[in-house]
Amino acid sequence: MRGETFARVPNRGMITLSIMLANIMQGLDNTILNVALPHIQGSLSASLDQIAWALTSYIVCCAIMMPLTGWLAGHFGIKYVFLISVIGFTVASALCGAATSLAELVIFRLLQGVCGAALVPLSQAVLFQINPPERHAKAMAVWGMGVILGPIIGPALGGYLTDYYNWRWVFYINLPFGVLAAIGILVFIHESRHGHREPFDFFGFATLSLAIGALQMLLDRGELKDWFGSVEIWIEATIAGLALYLFVVHTATATVRSFLNRELLKDGNCMIGTVLMFVIGMPLYGTMTLLPLMLQHLPQLHGEKKPR
Repeated sequence: MRGETFARVPNRGMITLSIMLANIMQGLDNTILNVALPHIQGSLSASLDQIAWALTSYIVCCAIMMPLTGWLAGHFGIKYVFLISVIGFTVASALCGAATSLAELVIFRLLQGVCGAALVPLSQAVLFQINPPERHAKAMAVWGMGVILGPIIGPALGGYLTDYYNWRWVFYINLPFGVLAAIGILVFIHESRHGHREPFDFFGFATLSLAIGALQMLLDRGELKDWFGSVEIWIEATIAGLALYLFVVHTATATVRSFLNRELLKDGNCMIGTVLMFVIGMPLYGTMTLLPLMLQHLPQLHGEKKPR
């Protein structure tokens, strides 16, 4: 009976295509902006340290909001959270392209991060719902192709758009993907599960968000402020350490369901995968930001003229 239920899922191909468009859009945004940073820096009259916030603000918001995705999906339903996330990400992309100052760009990138955090986990959840267990591996392989396609073509596409058009098009390019993905989600995905009302652990969410935000501020401002020779860095380090300590203690001792499900920590596969992703993520995201900037300035360092 369960296999027949999966077999009767209508428009499985269109649902998968809509999900892939959302994933490509989100993945593209991770790398397409990097090559445009020097142009944005000149256009908005910002320093290199300041313009880096266009990247880090997005990453921080994604890191903060992604753990919240499960509660939102359970509370409001996967379809509606997915749809609002895609629409919000698309609108934020348009606003980023129209930004006239660094403050506006950073604010709109924050909004992009808030909306984009749910796209990857919810796309996996939808694929698991519409495919039987024996097709999960195949579905994840197809999903993986969409996730990796965006970051692969991002730098080349971003460089082309920036050189031949304008840096604003690295954001506007998201609009057709977002519109098509939103239409597909609205039309083809049907909410089959009622939302369950789990209590929200506001204290756990607040302490984790504060720890991540303060740590990111510390890492971004540390070199500029001479690290721990600055009072600001000491304040940010104290806030990050205290918030992380409170989050760990709260998660370990909470009598009700905590923001981070403690059962996940008992799963060996989950823990190994999380640690490996953490180790891989450090050089991956670091080089993803630094390499495009270095390669753009390499001809100038060797006294060569930049090709037109």
